[in-house]
Amino acid sequence: MTAYTEPMTKKMESHISALRQWLRKIRTGRANPALLESVMVLYYGNQTPLTQMSQISTPSSRTLMINPWDNKALKDIEQAIVRSNLGLNPENDGKVIRLNLPELTEERRKDLVKELKKQGEKYRVDIRNSRRSTMEDIKKALKEKEISEDEQKKLEEEIQKITDQFIDQVEQALRVKEKEIMEI
Repeated sequence: MTAYTEPMTKKMESHISALRQWLRKIRTGRANPALLESVMVLYYGNQTPLTQMSQISTPSSRTLMINPWDNKALKDIEQAIVRSNLGLNPENDGKVIRLNLPELTEERRKDLVKELKKQGEKYRVDIRNSRRSTMEDIKKALKEKEISEDEQKKLEEEIQKITDQFIDQVEQALRVKEKEIMEI
């Protein structure tokens, strides 16, 4: 890796990481504790991530079970889930909270796939923008005689190859998630 490709690669890796984070939050009809990662609970006056104050398990493929370490927080957790707009109705039995995930309709699955494709394009554009920025840096370096034309050509080929690899990672992640969504 060169001084030009290393920062670009790090930016692209962060885009892939952000995409994977976003994909984990998409509801596929299957229970996944990652759905609750963004839920913040007002606990003793502080916003606390739900994942830091309870154990989240999946007793069945359509059920999430939240077992808080402090049972006094059950009401606060319940309210936070309702406020989070996840479309889930918490069932509080006094010890744990259960979340039953409803079956996704065919229409909802198609909407999720459309959203996937839209977000996928956003991440592809972000990756291409990283490439474009690095290409501009290389052209500037050539203009200022910091690199030769041969080095420029070699760097541009390497940058394109790296970009293609990251675009492929986006495509692969989207295909896997789309398959999960469309699975009944």
